[in-house]
Amino acid sequence: MPVLANPEAVATCCRYIDYDLNRAFTSTILNSKATPDDPYEVRRARELNQLVGPKSSDQAFDFLLDLHNTTANMGACLILESSYSIFTLHLCHYLKLQNPDLSCCVFQYLFSRKESLGLDSVAKNGLTLELGPQPQGVLRADIYSQMRALVISAMDFIELFNQGTAFPAFDMEIYKTLDRVNFPLTEDGALAGTIHPQLQDQDLEPLKPGAPIFKLFNGEDVLYEGDSTVFPLFINEAAYYEKHLAFMKSEKITISVPALSALTSASTLAL
Repeated sequence: MPVLANPEAVATCCRYIDYDLNRAFTSTILNSKATPDDPYEVRRARELNQLVGPKSSDQAFDFLLDLHNTTANMGACLILESSYSIFTLHLCHYLKLQNPDLSCCVFQYLFSRKESLGLDSVAKNGLTLELGPQPQGVLRADIYSQMRALVISAMDFIELFNQGTAFPAFDMEIYKTLDRVNFPLTEDGALAGTIHPQLQDQDLEPLKPGAPIFKLFNGEDVLYEGDSTVFPLFINEAAYYEKHLAFMKSEKITISVPALSALTSASTLAL
């Protein structure tokens, strides 16, 4: 079932109207009493929760794909939250195998908080597809085609699982969140510089200690002061300027994923 999550924002070609919908799916927001002053996205989050949830209930959808674009040069990024299922990892592996030209990366987005905020957390299992680079308000045929291919592959995998297919164990590289890096700011909170040209568009490429990350408006370079090589993501993402977020740091690790057994009952997975 395809759903346009934020139709009013789409109609006005902006990220959101009153409140970031990507941060609106907490139990506190979803279960609080509605008031006439609630932001549009809070009301919309509750509508979506009723449509594909309710969150943490037996009635929630089995699986949800949350489709996103980014202005960052991240290619096809498959985003997992802090907790994920073996099923979702097998889905990521299948997407990578079926779409080798996309060089799909798997990104585990860790939350310091206990609860996930995104729409895919409303379903029992979920995965976010983040594709870029694509300017906000622009439709690119290549990005659209890539997203379509990934969605079709995801539905193919679910159909195979529903038909009783078992999937073998495997090892897979994933990128795991370490920390965020904020833009340099002046004392009054304005930007003091921008992403360094040597870092721009280098998402998922190794960032070594001592490499430049910012170019201040006074001409000075700011260097990465970490003690190990990291892999940046969401570099210079347009939607994150309001959060002062310049990029996220990650480490690349290898995980072993156990086999996914075939269904043994009449139950099937709903998307």
